[in-house]
Amino acid sequence: MKNKLLFISLIAVFMIILAGCGEKKTAEENSSTNTNEEAAQVHEESTNENGTRTIEYLGESYEVPEKVERIVVTGAMEAMEDMVVLDVHPVGAIAVGGKFPELYAAVTDKAESIGEKIKPNFEKILELDPDVILGSTKFPEEVQSKLEKIAPTILVSHISTNWESNLNLLAELTGKQAEAEKILSTYKADIEDAKSTLTAKLEGKKVAAIRIRGGQAYVYPKEVFLNPVLYGELGLEVPGEIAKAKSQEAISIEQLADMNPDYLFVQFSTDENADAPNALEDFKKNPIIQNINAFKNEQVFVNVVDPLMEGGPAFSRITFLEAIQQNLDK
Repeated sequence: MKNKLLFISLIAVFMIILAGCGEKKTAEENSSTNTNEEAAQVHEESTNENGTRTIEYLGESYEVPEKVERIVVTGAMEAMEDMVVLDVHPVGAIAVGGKFPELYAAVTDKAESIGEKIKPNFEKILELDPDVILGSTKFPEEVQSKLEKIAPTILVSHISTNWESNLNLLAELTGKQAEAEKILSTYKADIEDAKSTLTAKLEGKKVAAIRIRGGQAYVYPKEVFLNPVLYGELGLEVPGEIAKAKSQEAISIEQLADMNPDYLFVQFSTDENADAPNALEDFKKNPIIQNINAFKNEQVFVNVVDPLMEGGPAFSRITFLEAIQQNLDK
């Protein structure tokens, strides 16, 4: 009997010990859970309080929202072209002649006009409540200052050699780095393919691109307009008149005849020739021009890319390279 009572007492003590351990474990689990919840709450509060990130672009740092969804583009045609290749749809975009150009139609379906290229409508931009504003390095300081009071503002470079940085900037803002990387790698591979077929064919030949504005023909430095593709990437011979150009420079009929290109790309926009709507036809009919090799051999190509294209951005380069291959690699 005593042994039986002792056995029961031991079992009771053992049960009490187990219960105590269970309560301690539960308390520890509750404490751990509370700690994790508090940590999560601290992290969430930190994200909410800050809610920004820092990105680097051409040696400058910019603080932008963690998630950029509402972008306004003003002045930077380069940014508009990058939006097309990355399929980014801004809430505000540049109008040309009061409307969005067909060139950007694929991404302006949800956009509102924020004014013309060099005339931003600050009130409209403010109304759109952008996360980020992409302006142009051509803007004066007073315009930049007004934009910065509305939202974080990044001035996109108009220098064509910064085209990859421009594309990567938009990609980083919108989380499309993989798409940008693919675009760049594909383009560079296409350049190498084009060089393999065009280099020998065009050896000793002159290839040039001009733009007609206000009835006047212009040439550009080898790093500007469509020239980087022709001379920098495809490695074609640089005509002397282009090598000497420091900026957009007028070229006379006689000077163009002296250059005597074998292949000539001509860009002509009616918007840029409102006072000389027949300038292109007059140009082609000029007897001096008709004696140029490119005209005699029917190797003149007009508006192979949209006249509004800047020439430097990825969209311009991809489109122009395709045009070169279609017209010169025959």
